[in-house]
Amino acid sequence: MKTVAVVRAVGVVFSESGTREQKARARQWLGQLLGDPQEKIRRYAMTALPKLGADVEEEAALHAVLRRSSSDREKKSLARTLEKIGGAATLEMASGGLLGETAQKVEANLARVRIPSVVLLDRTLSDASELRIRLRCRSGLERIVEDELHERSLRDAKFRLVESAPGAITMAPRDAFSLDDIYALRCFSSASIVLGYLSGEPVAEKIAEAIAAPLARQVLEAFTNGPIRYRLEFVSKGHQRSVVRQVAARVYELCPRLLNDSRGAPWQVEILPAPKGISIELTPRLRPDPRFAYRRQDVPAASHPPLAACMARLAGRMSGEIVWDPFCGSGLELIEAALRGEVRRVVGTDRSAEAIAIAETNFAAAIGNAVATKFARRDFRDYGGIDELRAGAVSMVITNPPLGRRVPIPNLRELIEDLFAAAAEVLRPDGRLIFVNPLSVRPAGRSLQLDFRQKVDLGGFNCHLEKYRKI
Repeated sequence: MKTVAVVRAVGVVFSESGTREQKARARQWLGQLLGDPQEKIRRYAMTALPKLGADVEEEAALHAVLRRSSSDREKKSLARTLEKIGGAATLEMASGGLLGETAQKVEANLARVRIPSVVLLDRTLSDASELRIRLRCRSGLERIVEDELHERSLRDAKFRLVESAPGAITMAPRDAFSLDDIYALRCFSSASIVLGYLSGEPVAEKIAEAIAAPLARQVLEAFTNGPIRYRLEFVSKGHQRSVVRQVAARVYELCPRLLNDSRGAPWQVEILPAPKGISIELTPRLRPDPRFAYRRQDVPAASHPPLAACMARLAGRMSGEIVWDPFCGSGLELIEAALRGEVRRVVGTDRSAEAIAIAETNFAAAIGNAVATKFARRDFRDYGGIDELRAGAVSMVITNPPLGRRVPIPNLRELIEDLFAAAAEVLRPDGRLIFVNPLSVRPAGRSLQLDFRQKVDLGGFNCHLEKYRKI
């Protein structure tokens, strides 16, 4: 047991520190322990080896241990280790049946190293009218997502609305489509393709059949360049490692082209709770999201980009807009407003010099010089010193103010009241104020008239997305 403790310590310490020579000596020592007469020491040595970058020499030594081992427990440990470091020799051995489900893991490892896997956004999938595509959003924003889908349908009729539920909009393609067509919509948080539903408790066999079904393969083959690798995620049910292994092994049996890989896979298969069962959904893992690739930098407590897009859509458009964000942060609301068009000038204020610099960088990346800008480091209450914010000059105030969650606000009520007062002063007649209101506070006086109010889940707490019009 003392030796086992040292083996474990070596695996941890030398995985995180030490020179190349020291790591090599530690790896050599662990390799020698593969011949130790005690099975427990052999097993702990083989578990530690991948942490130190084991190579073909250690792989061959592990193969030798496997051939002479009679212990099922040791064979299981060997398989787990070879899944991480195995190469072509291990794959050949696994394909012969000696290592069972290890073949799938090793092939995924080799595929990851040899050929990059890329999600193809511009590739078209035809004959897909039976597909269902789910757009997820923050609860409360469904109507805005639907509105964007309806506007898009009037333009090119790519998709039709099938169903609306809390936090999710389901649509179906009318004709051939690409992922670019889906990501032309800006107000949803994530998009997935529904592979199927199962009632009752999740069964590995049924989940595997849905992943390997012809329709799923058609989608994956159309939209992937390189090996098809996916990550399996049980949403809200923890890791479920045993079920993941069962599903991955069965999918590989049904279709060897589909490789389960938790490291950098371009696709994720999500097992999500659904009424009376589960939903199996396929999601492209796009980092960064192509819609918001303009985000060069961010600030703490920054807006959620799809929420900013929803706010810009809710605002509507006026000719020659002058737009002010009193708490501009990283600039997302101003960018999303400008992307909708008709904006002549944007003004961003923030008390943080870092935020102002980041907002300027992000705005330039998204819009370039097409819109005039004014970014100023100051408290929004001092707007009087900015010419563009003179009384009656602004057509839109759009902002996601500090909500008092991640950034403490000494007097949040006073801040919201001051925001109402500033908007009432700078807005022109028929100008709009769109913001996220964390409190039940209304503007003083009658110059700001409420047009829209919707409770929105912002990740564990509710606020109201509100729109006021200057009268």
